[in-house]
Amino acid sequence: MAGHGEPRPMSCAAAGPLRGVASIPGDKSVSHRALILGALSVGETRIEGLLEGGDVLDTGRAMRAFGATVDRTGPGAWVVHGVGVGGFQEPEDVIDCGNSGTGVRLIMGAVATSDLTAIFTGDASLRSRPMGRVTEPLALFGAETRGRRGGRLPLALIGARDPMPVRYATPMPSAQVKSAVLLAGLNAPGETVVIEREPTRDHTERMLAGFGAEIATEITDEGRVITLRGQPDLRPQSIAVPRDPSSAAFPVVAALLVEGSDVLVPGIGLNATRAGVYDTLVEMGADIAFENRREEGGEPVADLRVRFGPLRGVEVPPERAASMIDEYPVLAALAATAEGPTVMRGVKELRVKECDRLDAMARGLEACGVTVEEGEDFLIVQGRGPGSVAGGAIVESRLDHRIAMSFLCLGLAAKAPIKVDDSSPIATSFPDFVGLMRGLGAEIHG
Repeated sequence: MAGHGEPRPMSCAAAGPLRGVASIPGDKSVSHRALILGALSVGETRIEGLLEGGDVLDTGRAMRAFGATVDRTGPGAWVVHGVGVGGFQEPEDVIDCGNSGTGVRLIMGAVATSDLTAIFTGDASLRSRPMGRVTEPLALFGAETRGRRGGRLPLALIGARDPMPVRYATPMPSAQVKSAVLLAGLNAPGETVVIEREPTRDHTERMLAGFGAEIATEITDEGRVITLRGQPDLRPQSIAVPRDPSSAAFPVVAALLVEGSDVLVPGIGLNATRAGVYDTLVEMGADIAFENRREEGGEPVADLRVRFGPLRGVEVPPERAASMIDEYPVLAALAATAEGPTVMRGVKELRVKECDRLDAMARGLEACGVTVEEGEDFLIVQGRGPGSVAGGAIVESRLDHRIAMSFLCLGLAAKAPIKVDDSSPIATSFPDFVGLMRGLGAEIHG
């Protein structure tokens, strides 16, 4: 059973300017998908730059359990020998996805149209998260699930023996739901169609096309209509994983928080469906230069040069939420040092992440002396400029890596150190976070 073990408290205090190069690990979303699609192709897929955090490693172990060969050949370098679409075998043991909502939902989609039974579980945080948003559309293919009340893990999935293609409109913006349905559609005959009213990250569509699937996206009055033809022979690929824009947001925000900072963050993925936080930071007046724009692994990337400067509060358009849903916690931390209110609406999805992130950020910011207003679907942070955050609090991370990292960043700009009660969840997505931040000059202890 995956878990975080003993809590690991950690604190961060104000220090001098941050300087240097922040080398971010590979994109977590792309890493999950590379392992899964590599396992669904026939032959050898080579992956460079894979994120070697706990979440992705759990997905790699799951692919082995379903019959693929998954081997590490060097730092960030992995080889997957796949079994092909429809080739998954029934696992001999429970599939433990640790802390990863992306991992478990995508894997359930990938196996839902195979004639097998699999039992999924995870850590305490993952077992509290709703799975019905994925199991309901998977039932349309013919898959059955039995789980705890509310469709929560542990959960048994009985794959469809004779799967049928589906046409499904996602009820909420969710790349995980969309991707689970598309992955299930791989082993269904005919065309599976997903309709999303608001665009979400499109890594799955891009990667499916790269592996040779017949997939098309059309913009209609209904929204984005994605059509996938089932039962393809996926071709193995060589994949260079771009660096994770969500992880990059932490050193970027840290540089914006600390006077005199000048930090280079190279090779960051800037897929339009993921880069909303950078649009928001620029609107706040952030000094960010996007240098050496290029394409790597089918994804747009750039080197980010970030310098400290004055920021103003903004209203984030609700329609941008899907492209930056994971970055709202660290944005809320930065907003505390901007001039004026920062308004975040259309963000109720944050309540069903690793924890209730809206509540966690609101309570943590209040403990640090920041005025906030919280509603079911919004958060407003009243910024009072640089040097205005009192700090001196112990903040609950709630087993959530992004909450922990956000408050450690805020500690860099607070009058008194900020302590998080447990930093161990950081290893699930950004195992080098503390070392990277210390390398830039951050005073992080614990």
